Amino acid sequence: MTSGYNDPTPEEEYTHSPFIRKQGNIYKPKNKEMDNDSFNEKTLHDVHTKEIDLVNRDPKHLNDEVVKVDFEDVIAEPAGTYSFDGVWKASFTTFTVTKYWCYRLLTALVGIPLALVWGIFFAILSFIHIWAVVPCVKSYLIEIHCVSRVYSICVHTFCDPLFEAMGKCFSSVRISTTKVV
Repeated sequence: MTSGYNDPTPEEEYTHSPFIRKQGNIYKPKNKEMDNDSFNEKTLHDVHTKEIDLVNRDPKHLNDEVVKVDFEDVIAEPAGTYSFDGVWKASFTTFTVTKYWCYRLLTALVGIPLALVWGIFFAILSFIHIWAVVPCVKSYLIEIHCVSRVYSICVHTFCDPLFEAMGKCFSSVRISTTKVV
C-alpha cells in the first residue's frame, strides 16, 4: 500500500478497481507516492478469448467412468474358448478403428449443431435463474420473514408461559427406580 489507506478487504475481491483506490486516491490529490510502477490493477480476462487445450479435452474428468469403453471392456474370451489369434487381432483392430472413426464422423456431423443447442439451452437456463428464480426466492424470503416474526411473537406469547408453568408444576416430581434381582 502506498497511500496509507487501510482497507480491510483484500484487493483480489474486486473484478474492477474500487472507487477509492489504494494508489492515486482522487480524494488525496497531494499523494506524492503515486508513480507508474505502483499500478498493479487486476486485468480482466475475457472468457471467450481463452486458450482451448487440445491435448487434455476433459480437464474436469467428466467422462472418466462413463464413456471410456475399450475392446477388453466389451469383448472377452474366457480360458479354453479362444478364437484364432488372427481373428482376435483383426477383431480388436476393427473395433478400435470403427469406434474411432464413427465417433469422429458423428462429432463432425452433429457436434456443432449440438453445441449450438446446448449453448442456447444453458443461456436460457442462466437467464431464467438470474432474472426469475433468484428474484422469486428473494421475494419469498422477504415475505416469509414477516410471517416468521408473527409466528415467533405468538409462540413467545402463548407457548412460553404454558411450558414454563408446566415445568414449575413438574419440577418437584422425583422418580426413583430400584432393580429387584
